[in-house]
Amino acid sequence: MKIRIKGNSLRYRLTKSDVAQLAEEGHLQEEVDFGSQQLYYAVQLVDDDHISSIFRENTIILFVPKFVIKEFADTDKVGFEGKHGNLHLLVEKDFTCLDNVDEDQSDNYPNPLLAKKNE
Repeated sequence: MKIRIKGNSLRYRLTKSDVAQLAEEGHLQEEVDFGSQQLYYAVQLVDDDHISSIFRENTIILFVPKFVIKEFADTDKVGFEGKHGNLHLLVEKDFTCLDNVDEDQSDNYPNPLLAKKNE
């Protein structure tokens, strides 16, 4: 799971195993260790109709309706988004990069643009 924060926008990118774990367990969490403090970011499934987020105790939590993740996991849907106040929230499947990168991408979704690039 990756996050990107830019201005008032928060984007989560999920690998295949992230989506499977979230659908099965209802929760994902990662940690960034700054030495004296940690930043946690998480996705939590909820019985609600809309996406929302909070920041408390050094943790960014994205709340996602259960039915949204079920559709996300079971279909080719690329992502979903919503707003929580002024905060724009986006969740996407993490696709393999088209460029060469050193990052392990074995758990990423196949990039749909790869077929077009090879044509």
